[in-house]
Amino acid sequence: MPFQPVQPEKLSTAVTRQIEKLILRGILRPGERLPSERELAERLQVSRPSVREAVAELQDKGLLSSRAGAGIFVADVLGSAFSPALIQLFADHDEAVYDYLSFRRDLEGLAAERATRLGSDTDLKVIQTIYDKMEAAHAKRDPGDEAALDAEFHLSIIEASHNVIMLHMMRSMFQLLREGVFYNRQIMFKQRMTRDSLLAQHRAINDALQARDGTAARAAIETHLDYVQAALRDHARAERNEGIARQRFEHEQMRKL
Repeated sequence: MPFQPVQPEKLSTAVTRQIEKLILRGILRPGERLPSERELAERLQVSRPSVREAVAELQDKGLLSSRAGAGIFVADVLGSAFSPALIQLFADHDEAVYDYLSFRRDLEGLAAERATRLGSDTDLKVIQTIYDKMEAAHAKRDPGDEAALDAEFHLSIIEASHNVIMLHMMRSMFQLLREGVFYNRQIMFKQRMTRDSLLAQHRAINDALQARDGTAARAAIETHLDYVQAALRDHARAERNEGIARQRFEHEQMRKL
């Protein structure tokens, strides 16, 4: 007969599985500090040795890392999504910027449509909360907070799509964006007119999501990323033109009358 005796699961294994699921689902994020061993044991209602054994196993798997005197942290598992050589290749070639935006356009459009169907009411509240923060940051003269919230807003849509593969892939892509591998994100928030346009586009995305209109949400994402691509092309063209103009100016200054 194909039946096997049922083996009781060790408490440490149950702890391991729970922490793994929290990392997989994006609830525990890279760099996030775990509660102390004592606090974890109390929350999970298990012994401290069980917690210690689970943490050791997760460290062996490369999912957790310890920092002397600081505690246990979720490992930077996103850093392994792309090799250093490939990251440098992205940074060295402009075409990677537009391929990156095209990739995002397709995947985020899909994620937005999925979020309208699969996202819970709480998922939509998270998106709404981040958008509200964007509106508040928009009033500030310094665009830094608004630029940071832009990434959080887009990632919250990915999270609401409830596809863990897409989530971790896009988190790694956004990490490269934060590090300036594809382009300087501050460029997009430099001018007030551009900031106004971006906020209006994010408002359209949020409105469609809150209405659970998948077609409108996908279209709003596509419109937004088409705008970002066009704005970056315009900025690159303006920089080239300015370089040529400076050469002409310097040459004109050196010419003898």
